[in-house]
Amino acid sequence: MIARHHFAPAFRVPNPESRIPSPGPCGTIRAVPFMRTVSSPGCVPVAAILAAIFVLSPGVHTMSNTDAGGVTAIAGIKVGHHTLAARPTGCTVILAEAGAVAGVDVRGSAPGTRETDLLNPLNLVDKVHAIVLAGGSAFGLDAASGVMRYLDERGIGFPTSYGVVPIVPAAILFDLGVGDPKVRPGADCGYAAASSASSGPIAEGSVGAGAGATVGKLHGMERAMKGGIGTAALTLPNGLTVAALVAVNAFGDVIDPATSRVVAGVRTADGRGLADARVLLRTGASQKNPIGENSTIGVVVTNARLTKTQATKVAQMAHDGLARAITPIHTQSDGDALFALATGALAIDEDVSVVGALAAEVVADAVLRAVREAKGLPGLPAVRDLQAPPR
Repeated sequence: MIARHHFAPAFRVPNPESRIPSPGPCGTIRAVPFMRTVSSPGCVPVAAILAAIFVLSPGVHTMSNTDAGGVTAIAGIKVGHHTLAARPTGCTVILAEAGAVAGVDVRGSAPGTRETDLLNPLNLVDKVHAIVLAGGSAFGLDAASGVMRYLDERGIGFPTSYGVVPIVPAAILFDLGVGDPKVRPGADCGYAAASSASSGPIAEGSVGAGAGATVGKLHGMERAMKGGIGTAALTLPNGLTVAALVAVNAFGDVIDPATSRVVAGVRTADGRGLADARVLLRTGASQKNPIGENSTIGVVVTNARLTKTQATKVAQMAHDGLARAITPIHTQSDGDALFALATGALAIDEDVSVVGALAAEVVADAVLRAVREAKGLPGLPAVRDLQAPPR
């Protein structure tokens, strides 16, 4: 037995009238049989893949933000939010002031990003000093300018003959449909988030880049729910830590991989239950498809020693976590993007396949935490606002 999250059972479409189950405590540890299988013929269980790569010993545990800080469980990483409550919207900054090897993988068809070409393994710079996640659609990319100013004032950046140049990639999500679209994160927002960054516990839910996030938009905003930002981490007995911070603003529903049940998403016509996007898609129900008005964006961080190419692979594998926890994902209406950072503090060379597999696990966990920790807005209920049916 090991203590960790369940692996997802075989897919099944639940009752269309199902509602949200009681959320329960987030980040709790669940013990499950290691070699649980799935029913699809020819499928190899994820557990078996991990077992073939490395030997797990007792003590593997899931860390929540309350006991380890999520991504700030990794030494040298700081996180800061700044929320513009007038709309709401905001930005979130992940600082790696000593520099971290980085990669990126963009899967959505409507991305808004900055400095992602720089992260191509063929290109010169291999370390970044911060990552910015922001609301505000493409306007929000300006938040990275404020983070550059913050780092420049402290002499942090890529060395050149004429001074340092901070390397600050960024990704944005579309939240202009929540509140006044003229209120957008800018350079001041980024500077404020960087100034508030710490290595302590990370606020989750409706803060920073998750402040205006929404999910479940197959039938438009009028039947959507509140998204948010969440973080999760895993540590192995050998000291390897893999963590994720994800802002969830998905077109699709959020699904708990352990139960296949919808946690947050498109609501029923009366607004009191969950319609289930999988049911709607399979029955051919009409849908609204606002192009480019969604995105789930995030960062995976590890203390492993990785090359730029390996970090890119980890970012790629981490998207499996989005696919487990969001349905549908990577659509024409989404701009999904995940960065991967490696601090290299762990003094062993870890198998990149292990890091990538764990990255998918923590990304899925962070997605769930993002919506469970969110607070509702008028017309946009959060998970905590809908009640489970009587048993």
